[in-house]
Amino acid sequence: MKKIIFLMVLLASSSVFSQKMNSNKKAIIASVERHEEALIKISDSIWALAETAFEEHDSSNILADYAEKNGFKVERGVAGIPTAFVATYGSGSPVISVLGEFDALPGISQKAQPTKDPLNEGAAGHGCGHNLFGAASLGSAIAAKELIEQGKLKGTIKFMGTPSEEKFFGKIWMVREGIWDGVDVNISWHPSAETKADVQSSLALVDFKVEFFGQAAHASMDPWNGRSASDALELYTNGINYYREHIKPTVRIHYHIQDGGQVVNVVPDYSRLWVRVRDSKRSGMMPVYERVQKMAEGAAIMANVDYKISLISGIYETLVNRSGGEIIQKNLELLGPISYTAEETAFGKKIQEGTGKAQVGMDSNIYPLEETRENPGGGSTDVGDVSWNVANINLGVTTAPKGTPWHSWAVVACGGMSIGHKGMAYAAKAMGMTMVDLFENPKLVEKVKAEYKERKGSEVYEAIVPAGPPPIGKN
Repeated sequence: MKKIIFLMVLLASSSVFSQKMNSNKKAIIASVERHEEALIKISDSIWALAETAFEEHDSSNILADYAEKNGFKVERGVAGIPTAFVATYGSGSPVISVLGEFDALPGISQKAQPTKDPLNEGAAGHGCGHNLFGAASLGSAIAAKELIEQGKLKGTIKFMGTPSEEKFFGKIWMVREGIWDGVDVNISWHPSAETKADVQSSLALVDFKVEFFGQAAHASMDPWNGRSASDALELYTNGINYYREHIKPTVRIHYHIQDGGQVVNVVPDYSRLWVRVRDSKRSGMMPVYERVQKMAEGAAIMANVDYKISLISGIYETLVNRSGGEIIQKNLELLGPISYTAEETAFGKKIQEGTGKAQVGMDSNIYPLEETRENPGGGSTDVGDVSWNVANINLGVTTAPKGTPWHSWAVVACGGMSIGHKGMAYAAKAMGMTMVDLFENPKLVEKVKAEYKERKGSEVYEAIVPAGPPPIGKN
């Protein structure tokens, strides 16, 4: 009897879904499935290339070429960035854009297997799943383009090829050059360990380089003639670490020592470190940034050396858009969860075993829309800068097992096989269906835009980047 009741409920649910899944949304799903083999090939090619910040020449071309092949007009090298591009189809309003990232992370090369083993020792790897990101976004854009081409939707679709998210935050230069001017709504997704409409913000961030300049001397024979740049570096990092006790819980400070001296018997005359400050709001980050800059001056005084601070880049927190999140949520519920084979589940559990996590496999359940938290923590993204310039909708889709450490070999492994491929295709469908809602219903577009304007308020966006061109060739 229980089985009969369950089947009746299941059939009733399926009937409701089929009623809500209009012909344009069905066409989106069919398009993604028709292009899926090519999209997987694109994703796997980018996965194998694993090109890093501003060096993603082949990866960028693979995506741009396929967009061009499918009827998009492609403008390459936008915003002074050789690997950035914009692919456009259609005319008039609304104008909907979708982001496509494709850069990798240094040093985490990994084979598509559930035990740690680099594909190329010391090479880069897609530990954030950007090979899937760009391919899925392109798939959604093509699906929407086909409906515009057939006269079933009216408006403009733009696929934004956005490089260097992991290091220099390429979208900031693209925003500065007005790439999103005239766009009504932007859609973005990100590979994740769960599937959900993303209605949480990210952390604002600023990156800068600190260099100390001293005087070299023999470390034993006449150290009194030396002024150690390494001493200044140590004093500076000690200052940062003591400061941690007196900052708010939302603040994060990281540093990477890039040069602390070359040999043990020379007083170092040069040292350098990369420093990163984050907070849940740009307004909270800036005072901390100013304080740690003053600490560099203090360390230089104590070590009797000179110093230089160079701004690298910085990004805003993401402006949440719950109105957009509600649209995505309904489409996730229409699609339902991703299903996995026994082999895929075993692969996921082996990944969890290797990273010290509970062996539960993947979680692709569709949970209710979350409440937006004031200080969600987590990472940072230059999607934040886009969200301060255009109404932005975010989505996360399962591409790795539950609890998987991000920016790690484990994510690289999943991104090169069917667990990642399934998430990629699912994301393309969810975003394409959301585009249908926006193209079909001008009131939804206005609702999303109204929330963006309300959340932004009177704050004036100011990009946190140094004057001049992007740092091409400085990776």
